[in-house]
Amino acid sequence: MGFLSVIVAAIAGFAFGAAWYMALAKPWVAAVGIKTDENGRPEGDSPLPYVMAFIAMILVAGMMRHVFALSGIDGVGKGLVSGLGIGLFFISPWIMINNAYGMRPFKLTLIDSGYAVFGCAVIGAVLALF
Repeated sequence: MGFLSVIVAAIAGFAFGAAWYMALAKPWVAAVGIKTDENGRPEGDSPLPYVMAFIAMILVAGMMRHVFALSGIDGVGKGLVSGLGIGLFFISPWIMINNAYGMRPFKLTLIDSGYAVFGCAVIGAVLALF
């Protein structure tokens, strides 16, 4: 059951990310500086980032499940709040540091950190359902 909860939570986090970045595609592409074709799609689009993102979601969900089990986090509310905390206080600062040293626009930090915060909340809520 543990493996299944990790897979379901990873799928939920990945799906949330798809919706997040579809909604914020134009500002994200502009902030990153990716060249686009005449249709507004990134040039040289590859499936590799999507595969890597899904693997990353499995790793995040797996570690969150482990931490939740050790901490006794149960219930959707506790899972959601714990996920928010992980995204806001662990992942987002790391994104900010990387973007600051890379001289990336702060708008990119807000977009990517928003996904980390709310994506981890989604993962946490799903994990707590199992």
